[in-house]
Amino acid sequence: MADALFWIGGGLIVAGAMLSVLGAAGVLRFPDVYTRIHAASLTDTGGATLMLLGMGLLGPFGLITLKLLLVWAFIMLTSPAAANALANAAFGSGHRPRIGNFQIMGEDKATDAAPESAGKERA
Repeated sequence: MADALFWIGGGLIVAGAMLSVLGAAGVLRFPDVYTRIHAASLTDTGGATLMLLGMGLLGPFGLITLKLLLVWAFIMLTSPAAANALANAAFGSGHRPRIGNFQIMGEDKATDAAPESAGKERA
């Protein structure tokens, strides 16, 4: 039984680490701030959950398992709240979600450029 828990716990830790690496790749590859926040927060909570569950299976049951459970609860409370705060700050500072080459509300990339009269002097 201990040998099975060892392999299951190790597998969960490796799966959680791989999920975290995939989240890092998603942060680098996704086009806008909202999809990057989404990739980071989902893989952060999922990877941490898998790794903490694996550590709980590998370690002795008792106080260590309680501490791992408290760490898991802290991550589950703070990571989604931080992602929400980041998305709210991005939206408040003027970043709009993009779909393809267009922004939400019909503004395309060409309208984000400075107007032609911005560099001209007034007569």
